Amino acid sequence: MAQKPEFETELFKRGLAVRREVLGAEYVERSMANADKFTTPILKFITEWCWGEIWSRPGLDRKTRSFINLAMLTALNRSNEVRLHMRAALRNGLTREEIGEVIMHTAIYCGAPAALDSMKAAVEVFKEIDAAA
Repeated sequence: MAQKPEFETELFKRGLAVRREVLGAEYVERSMANADKFTTPILKFITEWCWGEIWSRPGLDRKTRSFINLAMLTALNRSNEVRLHMRAALRNGLTREEIGEVIMHTAIYCGAPAALDSMKAAVEVFKEIDAAA
């Protein structure tokens, strides 16, 4: 795949490396391969600022960032992103039990419907991982 000029900045390269480590190379490569004229600007923005700047900061480790992401994504009821970040959380060292505790904690502060959606997502992700093992 030819590299887009928009993706040649140092910030993008740093973000891409972190994104691959956290989300998995296969997912990221698929995302990059599907980038087109319409989606390239948002992919550049997310890769540079989310992954190159925020996820690269020294103040929190990746496990803590994953805890926070799961709680926020549950609060926002973003089940597709919850699924993606559950896999990342496992890669970043969270256990299934810790993921369950994050979901239980969000049930109190964010509401049962959002927590139930995340619990369903967790069950699906864990089944997929177990089936692939």
